[in-house]
Amino acid sequence: MAWPNPFARRDEYTRTAWGYTFQLTPGHLTLEKSHPLKHSYDTLGEECLTILNQISPPETPGLRPTSSPATITTDLKPDPSLPPTSHPPPPKSTSKPKRDLYAHLLQHKSNHPALEHLYTTACTPPFPVDWDQMVRGQDVFYRYAGPSLTGLAYQSLLGGMGAARVVETLARTGGFNTKVARHRLFETTQFILECTRDLESIRPGGDGFASALRVRLLHAAVRKRILGLEEKYPGYYSVEENGVPINDLDCIATIGTFSATLLYLSLPRQGIWVTRQEEVDYIALWRLIAWYTGTPTEWFETPERAKMVMESLLLNEIRPSKTSGVLANNIIRALENTPPAYASRSFLLANTRWLNGHELCDALELGRPGMVYYALTVGQCLFFMGVCYFYRQFEGLDRWKVQAARKVFWEFIVENKYGLGGEKAVFEMKYVPDLGVGTEKDGGSEVKSGIMGVEGRSARALVVGVLGLGGVVWGLVKVVAGVWTMGRWAVEAALSMR
Repeated sequence: MAWPNPFARRDEYTRTAWGYTFQLTPGHLTLEKSHPLKHSYDTLGEECLTILNQISPPETPGLRPTSSPATITTDLKPDPSLPPTSHPPPPKSTSKPKRDLYAHLLQHKSNHPALEHLYTTACTPPFPVDWDQMVRGQDVFYRYAGPSLTGLAYQSLLGGMGAARVVETLARTGGFNTKVARHRLFETTQFILECTRDLESIRPGGDGFASALRVRLLHAAVRKRILGLEEKYPGYYSVEENGVPINDLDCIATIGTFSATLLYLSLPRQGIWVTRQEEVDYIALWRLIAWYTGTPTEWFETPERAKMVMESLLLNEIRPSKTSGVLANNIIRALENTPPAYASRSFLLANTRWLNGHELCDALELGRPGMVYYALTVGQCLFFMGVCYFYRQFEGLDRWKVQAARKVFWEFIVENKYGLGGEKAVFEMKYVPDLGVGTEKDGGSEVKSGIMGVEGRSARALVVGVLGLGGVVWGLVKVVAGVWTMGRWAVEAALSMR
């Protein structure tokens, strides 16, 4: 949780938003400045989506066949031309391949100027890119792997549900019901892992670059669909109140949650402070990703600007609604008692409240766990601090840990059966906005008692931390007592010599 700083300056420019206090400056994004960003968006991406839809038409919403009718037959007879000992050829796979808009973009860009312009523009950022810096920025995520993933899940995502305008779009996709929310979280994590996997992945043509363009086209598809429904059925979505779906401000906020929010909120609240060089490198990496996804990049020119836009959005955009609470609670239910952490709902709530504060969590109607779970959260923070700070001190160990975390995250999130099961997402519009499609509050299962998985690890870390602190205090007491005894003896000896 955010601890008050008794030395912080407080004057007429001091602002506090959801437990976070900062100084408002002329560089911050005001409501007046941010309003136009709610109505501007990536027009090039939308133009290219229209072309790609003509090349490869999307499925009709609501009709999502799992097999192609042309391959289904109920009258299989042996081929008389085959030898008697031969078996009929196995039937062809009836599963329909995923619609990969990035593959179509590559295939047809030479035939369409807009497609060529999109690809060429993405490949040539208007600012210099230091590729060595990109690698350093990628390493930052894995250097603080545990607290980074914790922060992205419980603060960037769950806390981000407090942005009422954004959840109006998310809720209409129906993709945050408890049955699918966990899979959707894994898909988002896959995007981050692909962007941070290695240098080639973030270069033009790499996996991270490809995923960024897929996400860009997905945003255009959702925007186009929602605006089309609003035009056909007035009242379905209010552009006046919420702005254009997935507008420039929303995209800036998304990049900010993956970068500035992690550096300046999530990690410090877990006892982790990065170095200045790590700040610069990590923000530079996400500035490049912002360019790939069609997001305005000027707010990520420096760590200071990225922090200012984070503070501005925290002050102006976090306004939890009833829908915000529904989505936040559904995410908790989707994650509880699932591998690999097997964390109870109470522990998940304690993490969420530790990172976001009670004010925001109360507004999201999240439950309050018992004090023991806050103690376990402290133990988790002590564990993260011990591991991260220890490995950071030794270059060889740090390099080994970064590579190990990169491998473990990829194997579990993408390849493991508890993750995506080896089926990488191509960020197609699976959750199609439609009339009657939304996200409702799901009932949760009973919370299992007992401490297991990540909670057991946190308990052990807490015990070690308390014992360690007790040992330090005991040692200091012994030292002070020894110094006092020696001083007394010296005084007595001096007096006896007189």
